[in-house]
Amino acid sequence: MRGVGSVLARPATALRERFARWALARHAPGPDTVLGQHNVYILPTPAGWFFAVTVLVLLLGSINYQLNLGYLFSFALAGSAMMSLYVTHANLRGIRLSAGGDDATEWFAGTPGTLRLRLQADGAPRWGLLARLEQAEERAVDLAPGDSVELALPWRPQRRGQVAWPALRLQTRYPLGLWRAWSVWRPPLRLWVYPQPRLPGLPLPAPSALPGAGSARRLGVGDEPDELREWRQGDPLRRMVWRKSYGERRIVRAAGASPARELLRLDWHALPPGLDAEQRLQQLCAWVLQARRDALPWELRLPGQARTGDGSPAYARECLRLLAQWGAEDGAR
Repeated sequence: MRGVGSVLARPATALRERFARWALARHAPGPDTVLGQHNVYILPTPAGWFFAVTVLVLLLGSINYQLNLGYLFSFALAGSAMMSLYVTHANLRGIRLSAGGDDATEWFAGTPGTLRLRLQADGAPRWGLLARLEQAEERAVDLAPGDSVELALPWRPQRRGQVAWPALRLQTRYPLGLWRAWSVWRPPLRLWVYPQPRLPGLPLPAPSALPGAGSARRLGVGDEPDELREWRQGDPLRRMVWRKSYGERRIVRAAGASPARELLRLDWHALPPGLDAEQRLQQLCAWVLQARRDALPWELRLPGQARTGDGSPAYARECLRLLAQWGAEDGAR
C-alpha cells in the first residue's frame, strides 16, 4: 500500500508544481505586485464542502416534505455562501505586496531569520490575512483602509549560495471560512546565503608580519620607547594599542610612529586534514566574522583563489560571498 500511495502522490506533486509555475507567471515582473482578478484564486474549504452537502440535504428534505420554510432556509444559506464567495475574493483584490531585501542582511545556511514584506491596502479594510513563505509559519495581519504594514516572515535557508527569494503565499478565509482565496508570488530578488559558521571553531591563526614591514618595539615594565607609551589625557582612542593594554594600564602609539603591519592568513590548506569541504568553508566563515569583529586585516586563500584586503565591511562581504558560491559551478558541493 505504501508503494501505491507513493505512485499516486507523484502526479499530484507534479500537478501542484505545474500550477505554482503558472500562478507565479501571472504576476508582473518587479519587486512589487498588485493582487487582482488574474492572480487571486479561490476554492471551498473543507468546512465549505461540508456546508454545501448540508444545504443540499436540507433542500432535498424540503422538496420531499414540501416545506416552504425549508426552501427559505436552504436558499438563504446558499445565498449567504455565494455572497461570502465574493467577499472572500475581494478581501485580497487590490493589495500591493512589496518585498524587502538589502545587502546589509546576512543569511547563514540552516540559521533561522526573517524576510521583510510590506502590504498596502486600497480604500477598503482587509481582515484575516495570512502570509507564509514556503516551509515556514504563517503570520496573521489586518489592514485598515489605506494602511501599510510591514511583516517579518520567518525563513530558514537550507543551502548556501545566491538563492531566490522564497515563494510567498497570501491567503484569507474571511468572513465565514467557507472559501479560501489565495495568491502565490515570488519576488525577483536574490539573497546571499553564507556558510554556517562552525561552532565551536578553531582559534584564529597567529598573524604574520608583511614582507618589508617594520615592527614596534615591545614595551617592558617602566620602559617608554618612542613608538609606545602610557596613555595621557587628550590622547585619541585611535592610537590605543589594545593588545598591549590590560587592566588599568593603557598603552597608546606615539604620534608619528609607524605601527607594525600584520596580516591574518586564513588558508584553506592550513586547516586540519580531517575536515571536509563544507566544514572548511564553515570554519573559514567563522574566522572571517571574527576577524571583521576584531577589525583585523586578513587574507583569504581558497583553492585557486585568494583575496587580500584591509578588513573593511565591503571586503568582509566580498569574502563571505566568495565562500558562499565556492564550488557552485564545478559541482564541488
